Amino acid sequence: MTRSIIALGVSALVLGSAVSGCAVQSRSVTPAVANGGDAQAVKAAAKAAKRAQRALAKQDAAAAVGFAEEAVRLRPRDARYRLVLAQSYLKTGRFVAARAAFGDVLALEPDNGRAALNLALTTIAGGDWLAARGVLAEHATRIPAADHGLALALAGDPAGAVAMLTAAAREPGAGAQVRQNLALALALAGNWQMARVVAATDMLPADVDARMQQWADFAQPHGAADQVATLLGVTPVADAGQPLTLALHAPTPVAPPQLAEKVGAEQIEDAPMQPVPPVTRPPAIVFAAPREVVQSLHGRTRVGGDPVVPRRADPATGEWYVQLGAYGSAEGAREAWSRIAQRLARIGEHAPRSTTFRSADGTVYRLSVGGFARGDAEGLCRRLKMAGGDCFVRRQAGDRVAAWARGGIMLAAR
Repeated sequence: MTRSIIALGVSALVLGSAVSGCAVQSRSVTPAVANGGDAQAVKAAAKAAKRAQRALAKQDAAAAVGFAEEAVRLRPRDARYRLVLAQSYLKTGRFVAARAAFGDVLALEPDNGRAALNLALTTIAGGDWLAARGVLAEHATRIPAADHGLALALAGDPAGAVAMLTAAAREPGAGAQVRQNLALALALAGNWQMARVVAATDMLPADVDARMQQWADFAQPHGAADQVATLLGVTPVADAGQPLTLALHAPTPVAPPQLAEKVGAEQIEDAPMQPVPPVTRPPAIVFAAPREVVQSLHGRTRVGGDPVVPRRADPATGEWYVQLGAYGSAEGAREAWSRIAQRLARIGEHAPRSTTFRSADGTVYRLSVGGFARGDAEGLCRRLKMAGGDCFVRRQAGDRVAAWARGGIMLAAR
């Protein structure tokens, strides 16, 4: 059993099939007519795809994108070239474009587990946990348990991830990747003590503290894409998405009548006829009619010039919390609470919670609201993101009513 696993980065530990290469020579090239092109286009597309792969091998993802786009333009229904394109987008941190490209791969090859895993990850990076869990469920048998479990944890279901990875870790021959993913899922679920025990199975005792600190930082992302970007070792960038001209179902110009008459019967018979699976989309969010909330006021104070009213903590109804941020001081957390409550009034209806932990830079103060059922926590986090804020959902991890809010919680008024 290896004891040097701590020397690896997070991305090297957790995701196997997501970052694997994709060889364009994995199967023989089909006749040009089956892909709607001529022999010259087939040859040019293969050359562009190989150049994209060489660029990826040299860590030149930007160049790879250009070559891969050319291959797809020439052979739009070749799933191998679309997979190269999707991986190129992923390596450049273009999660929106990569999500569309992996979706195109699955439309052409519904059994491609690697594309399914990456589609789930890029969907998570976009903040759409519900859709990501749908992708994982649909392709559960095609994604390795180690990767599936961790992706499930990132998609807001750490409890389900722990159950899946625990079962996988008990299988004969289970390796370090499964155990370390289980440890990380336990940490994301708030069970840090058990996470430490499991992580220590493959690590030297002196290295466990460093790994716990690494995961503590990982568990506090500033944006929806941060955790996926860390795992894949990429930097997310602003992304307008995949060019519409490369979309699998992009509108095609109508051929002039004289050209349409020249299309042979053999081409029509060889055209792919399988129906394309529908893309899973999250259900629309329906908001209730607005209503005023009337509450008795027990006094007023002001924070940063904005009126605030005290309010008692709400009783807990579950073990799920929405983490709003982590700050270097209690005062910083208090000021952040005032700003967040102004951004989304519904946050201010709940008690601000806080917990602290020690880091290399000193004490860190986590800010959260919680005591919710999981679905309610996810819904509140989604609303905050729609209002321009950042958050993520986790289980209870020592959260208590913030000391600066006891005796009357500071709530920003509208």
